[in-house]
Amino acid sequence: MTDIDGVLGGNAHPSGVTRIANAPAGVTRVVNAPLPTKYGDFQAVGYLDHDRGEEQVALVYGDIEEKGMLVRLHSECLTGDAFGSTHCECGPQLSTALREIVAEGRGIVVYLRGHEGRGIGLLGKLRAMKLQSEGLDTVEANLALGLPVDARDYRVAAEILHDLGVRSVRLLSNNPRKREALLRHGIKVDKQVSLLIPPCENNITYLRTKRERLDHYLPHLDAVVHSS
Repeated sequence: MTDIDGVLGGNAHPSGVTRIANAPAGVTRVVNAPLPTKYGDFQAVGYLDHDRGEEQVALVYGDIEEKGMLVRLHSECLTGDAFGSTHCECGPQLSTALREIVAEGRGIVVYLRGHEGRGIGLLGKLRAMKLQSEGLDTVEANLALGLPVDARDYRVAAEILHDLGVRSVRLLSNNPRKREALLRHGIKVDKQVSLLIPPCENNITYLRTKRERLDHYLPHLDAVVHSS
């Protein structure tokens, strides 16, 4: 167990940013601030990804464990996280992850900026959503626009976990690609913990596509598929 104040203290740089000695290249820790939420009191640890020029944040709850830390890599979703869109399950996944981490007593949500629409950006996602409303699925819509099906890069998430002293995780995710990415970047995944959100009329087609074409683990859709 690592005391969070010690881990997040870092070493001051003349520029005002803080960085752990020997942290992976590409990501610099900039600030650590208390973040009280309706779920519990987190520490918001802000980072700058020099490779992409993006600002990132990790929400840390409780003391950091080097091994077996409960972790959620959450891709930015303005429509779901902020506006409560039911087109996807992103908003409920984020709130459920925060609740589960608080119940666990410790954990981390790495909130990944630049992942909007699986990495195609907000406008690209809105264009894809328009095509989905006209009958295409989420994969077909991206391809019709000449955009990648999934352009997300999880390198920065692994670098943030390394910086925080985490070496292995229990990953809150239904997406096998997140597990593969962490392994590729040196973070061991002890277990993948499903984060299953009940579907609704507005997102059932989207979720079925994620299961059938993107290999997401969504066994709870069986009952819906069989009854439809």
